[in-house]
Amino acid sequence: MNVLHRPPVEGDSERVTRLRHVLVAMRGDKLALFALLIFAFYCLVALLAPLLAPYDVNSTEFMNLENAELAPAWQTGDTRFLLGTDTQGRDLLSVILHGTRLSLTIGVCAVLIQVFLGVGIGLLSGYIGGRLDAFLMRVADIQLSFSTMMVAIVVLAVFQTLFGHAAYQQLAMLMLIIVLGVAEWPIFARTVRACVFAEKEKEYIDAARILGVSKARIMLRHLLPNTVSPILVILTIQIANAIVAEAALSFLGLGMPPNQPSLGALISSGFNYLFSGAWWISVFPSVTLILMIFVMNLLGDWLRDHLNPQVTRG
Repeated sequence: MNVLHRPPVEGDSERVTRLRHVLVAMRGDKLALFALLIFAFYCLVALLAPLLAPYDVNSTEFMNLENAELAPAWQTGDTRFLLGTDTQGRDLLSVILHGTRLSLTIGVCAVLIQVFLGVGIGLLSGYIGGRLDAFLMRVADIQLSFSTMMVAIVVLAVFQTLFGHAAYQQLAMLMLIIVLGVAEWPIFARTVRACVFAEKEKEYIDAARILGVSKARIMLRHLLPNTVSPILVILTIQIANAIVAEAALSFLGLGMPPNQPSLGALISSGFNYLFSGAWWISVFPSVTLILMIFVMNLLGDWLRDHLNPQVTRG
């Protein structure tokens, strides 16, 4: 008998059945399907933004102050700028497309860092236990005691003070991803730890230990698959939270620089013109951001309900 052979896992068939149920349920739920299609549309726009944008945002002719604050095409009849222009004369549709790409990239990359740190720490803490578990969870408690926005504001402000505004403009995207990623890993860690505690005393884990399977293999091949459902739910919601945090920081002037506009930076740039006639500069990016956050939270709530076996559905 091959001692490295993976023993039967009692949760495998249950997970497959649950996944199949979720896919069938989504096909029958028009609201969830609509949210999924809108989110897929956002992802497609983010990937194809350079091709979809009417103007090349990297060209020297893209910014023209003579075209500043032009109203949308249905008001002016100028079809060059369908959604109008911003205060710097840039085509608003092109900037929104690239801003969506930037915001989604920051949100997804930041959450990938959260998943990598949180899942790894949660597996170790839950399976090894003892002093290691106590130490890691106290670190998580300390991390959770600080607001993500507060940590981000302090770190980004200190970085700008120490290295200057020019250096920050070059590294702004990387800094945002790192700060937002490192700030909220305990959310994943605590969730994974709880799942591991619920699974590690079951018979199939005992069988794996008896067969001589290593701890690393048990954690990765047996325990990790049982954490996928809650991870997917939290991942969806955390991407939305990271995008909102980035937008808030950019609105405050601590996020992306004006030459690399995210949705938050666009909203901030047009805020002072909101009631002076040029409403479109803030309104269109705001609607884009609100719809994206809405559909992602809707998907997260739907996944939470349908991936939780304890939830009774009629």
